[in-house]
Parts: sequence; structure tokens; C-alpha cells
Amino acid sequence: MAEPKAPMAPEAKISRYQPLDHESQPPYLSPRYASSIHRSPREPLVLIPQTLSELSGPVFGHSIVSAADADLTTNAGTGAPALGERIIVSGRVIEEDGRPVPNTLLEIWQCNAAGRYPHVRDTHDAPVDPNFLGAGRLLTDAEGRYRFTTIKPGAYPWRNNYNAWRPAHIHFSLFGAAFLTRLVTQMYFPGDPLLPLDGIFMSIPDAAARARLVSQFDPELGRPHYALGYRFDIVLRGREETPQEGL
Repeated sequence: MAEPKAPMAPEAKISRYQPLDHESQPPYLSPRYASSIHRSPREPLVLIPQTLSELSGPVFGHSIVSAADADLTTNAGTGAPALGERIIVSGRVIEEDGRPVPNTLLEIWQCNAAGRYPHVRDTHDAPVDPNFLGAGRLLTDAEGRYRFTTIKPGAYPWRNNYNAWRPAHIHFSLFGAAFLTRLVTQMYFPGDPLLPLDGIFMSIPDAAARARLVSQFDPELGRPHYALGYRFDIVLRGREETPQEGL
């Protein structure tokens, strides 16, 4: 016999989606991002009311996250290090008023130093690194801080337009209490000449908002004679909100 559904809390009857900020967030349809022409919605979105259980749980992955998961140079478990320029990416996850977001599951994924993903659908003829999984995860600490050790990803070609190349980037996924409270975004690197040519990065209308996706080189975050450091803070709401995918 199926268990009865939990009663819907009054505040859960209406979806908590916020209006899309059309200046600081990428639109569903952006001609410079060619595939969005074919997959963007043609009609207004239908927001389905969520139940209390959908809004508040379940929590995914927290109990099995280990410190080793945050080091992408070694978490493949092969006994050999990943190839490429080692970097440390660190920052904080905060609310609009600066309050930290602690104990949050943060995941990243990326291509290797040659611009190749370890995925069967990646047909780029760059070499695959058998010692690089291309993914890692951790839980933010009490102050909302995180720290990943990884390899600086390479650029790779994509079919957005003639001779299009994606700039070096790292994908970030930030989970709240459930899949419904998930932010997905991308981090870029300062001074990359491919940024103004990229259809995804340039789909964000506001230049200041685009700049929030570019990490800051920070020698103090690095490890001497081992890895360079980059700072990337994630702001969840407000005027300094980090642009995100799939709003």
C-alpha cells in the first residue's frame, strides 16, 4: 500500500521561482548561442506547484563525500597524477547579504588540459588523460568556503559557428536541500581571448554580470611550487547574483 502524501505546506503551494533578470541572467533564446534557437521554449513556462517533500528533500550525496573527492588531480585512483597545469580554485558560497551558505554540496566538472571530456560523445581528437576523471565534489564549510585542486582545462572546438572554440571553463553545480534547489553555472579564467567570441558567455547582456563569471587570479590561494590559485565566489541572490544556467 502506498504511503499517503505529506500535506502541502501553505508556503509550498506557489512556486518560489523569481522573475528572470533579463540583464544579468542569460535568456533562454540567444542567437549567438546557436543551439538555443532550437531548444528554447516557444510558449510561456508552466510552473508546477511543488509539495513540501519536493522542496525540502531528499539531500543527495552528503554522507559519502570524502576529502579526496575535491582533488581532481588524483581522484581517478590510478596512482598517477593528472597531466596539465595544476591550479587551486577556491572561494565562498554566500547569500546576497554576505551570509555564508554552509554544508552545501558543490560539484564541478570539466575537460582535461587538452580540451577533451572523458565522455563517449566527445569526438574531439585531443588526447584523453586516463588519470583524470574530470569531476569532483565537496561540502562547503561553516563559512561557506570551498577549495578544489584540479587541472586548468583547455579550450576545445564546438559547432556553434564557423571555427568556434569554447574558452577554458569549469562547470559548477550547487545543491540545496533537493534537486529543485540547484544552481548550475560556469567559471572562466581572466584574460582569455576567447571570451568575447563565445556564444554562451556573451549571451549574458550585462557586462558587469558577465564579469562575475570570470575568476580572479590570486597568488595567495596557490600552493608554492605546486599550483596557481584562482578565486571564484558564488552569490545566490541579489544585485551581485552569479549568472546561472536553466533558470
